[in-house]
Amino acid sequence: MSSFATTPLTRVRRAAERADYQQATVEAILDAGWVCQVAFSVDGQPHCLPTAHWRVGDTLYIHGSNGSRMMRTLAEGTPACVNVTLLDGLVLARSAFNHSMNYRSAMLYGSFRKVEDAAEKWASFEAFMDKVEAGRRAQVRMPDANEFAATSVLALTIREAVAKQRSGPPEDDVADLGLPVWAGVWPLETRFGTPIPDPATASCPA
Repeated sequence: MSSFATTPLTRVRRAAERADYQQATVEAILDAGWVCQVAFSVDGQPHCLPTAHWRVGDTLYIHGSNGSRMMRTLAEGTPACVNVTLLDGLVLARSAFNHSMNYRSAMLYGSFRKVEDAAEKWASFEAFMDKVEAGRRAQVRMPDANEFAATSVLALTIREAVAKQRSGPPEDDVADLGLPVWAGVWPLETRFGTPIPDPATASCPA
């Protein structure tokens, strides 16, 4: 099983036992998430913006308008930090100090490149549609020439990355175990609800 090398940026110091450098762990978290947070700096001012992401092999992709400051800045090779966090539960302890959360997170470091090759750019769009829903790209109108040209796609090769996770019950002090207060995990999950059709569908010709 492949692992990412530990670097000064990815070395987990706080609760180091929760760190996981396995490539499969990082990729699973990236694939399960729908939105990543991208942090970068412009003229010394930090920014952190949410955006949709998807993965193909060892490459993470994001997309956006050609006019986006984030896309323009990252396309120049500005160093970036990408985070995806999945919240699995609230951990309620008997003491306020020991409350926590169960989570899975992945942190990536590196520089994005602008996807200039038309074939790679088109393939990345198809992969994004397949992540949204398997087979979706065969059903919808894919980007026309103008839409294709107006959208930037950036790619980050996943080389410097780490996962950090917590699971399980609260970790109360022995002296607190007898306190008359409920303790345990309140699970949280993200799932699909009942689809809501677009009202405009009713007015479309059959």
